[in-house]
Amino acid sequence: MTDRSVSVRIPEVDGVLSAAQVLTSAQSIAAVQRADGMIPWFEGGHSDPWNHLEAAMALSVCGLHDAAEAAFEWLARRQLADGSWFNYYLADSVKDARVDTNVCAYVATGLYHRYLVTGELDCLARYWSMTESAIDFVLHHQRPDGSVTWSVDPSGRRESYALLTGSSSIYHALRCAVAIAECLGKERPEWELAAGRLGHAVAHHARSFAPKHEYAMDWYYPALAGALGEQAALHRLASGWDRFVIDGLGVRCVASQDWVTVAETAECVLTLDALGLEAVARELFAAAQGLRLDDGSYWTGMVYPDELTFPSAERTTYTAAAVVLAADALSGSTPAAGLFRGEGLPAPLDLPESSCSWGTGDCSARARP
Repeated sequence: MTDRSVSVRIPEVDGVLSAAQVLTSAQSIAAVQRADGMIPWFEGGHSDPWNHLEAAMALSVCGLHDAAEAAFEWLARRQLADGSWFNYYLADSVKDARVDTNVCAYVATGLYHRYLVTGELDCLARYWSMTESAIDFVLHHQRPDGSVTWSVDPSGRRESYALLTGSSSIYHALRCAVAIAECLGKERPEWELAAGRLGHAVAHHARSFAPKHEYAMDWYYPALAGALGEQAALHRLASGWDRFVIDGLGVRCVASQDWVTVAETAECVLTLDALGLEAVARELFAAAQGLRLDDGSYWTGMVYPDELTFPSAERTTYTAAAVVLAADALSGSTPAAGLFRGEGLPAPLDLPESSCSWGTGDCSARARP
């Protein structure tokens, strides 16, 4: 595939970010990509498959298809026999041999996104075995309550708990995986059932997850992933807004610190867009541009009121990628712009209360419409 094989309309958010600026951000990602296809966080740094995929998605959005394809090829070469990937990779070694289930599941999101952008079914077929083995690995670690154990250590020992952010992201990835299967004429009812059980846990059973209430991702990700009904999602965002959002600056990564991170801000923009809150989303997106550099990259985060970058002088590819994806969602530029609104995904199963392992007490109020 060449960069000229699939034309795209580069996202542009009127009055905030031009198409040329969005393309420059994607090019800043491609400039860091290694010759073997790996996209590290920054020049000379490590890579993790989740953020590697997020960066590849941004490359696709901006028509840098050769670079995006190289990223998927790198991922396919690194997949382990059981369908998983290690947590962190360096150029020629493994930095962290832990396996994160959310990291493994995200391949389905990345591939379905690429299919939506390009319209090319062969990319799904070419990577079907990679997708299937990754999803089967993840579901091997689904717990009786529907949540998914967050990681496996290098000795093969499962962690004893699940994470709300990770399980929410896996829920969205499972729906993408089902969509891929349907595109290829394959039936995976067990994936649909697993997604239903997981979505139910995210929507109704906070006790299934380790308490990480201080982190912004735990605040917005259940809504971003589509596991909550509209009213429940709106309530969740409203109830945490003052804790996590600094007006005019962006989203705190951690509620107790005035440390704004662009990736969390952009993902919150995606969440607001998914809920139809376009004006608020645009305002928050505009705030994130205060951390933009001339080459299209973004500081990972800024501590206020001192205006100190943290980590010091760090600019990350996944941060620029999150901005590109948010710009696409706000502008509706590519066919993948609505992916985080659930467009093109199969309707989630709404499991009956009788199937809930916690009993009916926590399920009396349905979170899905």
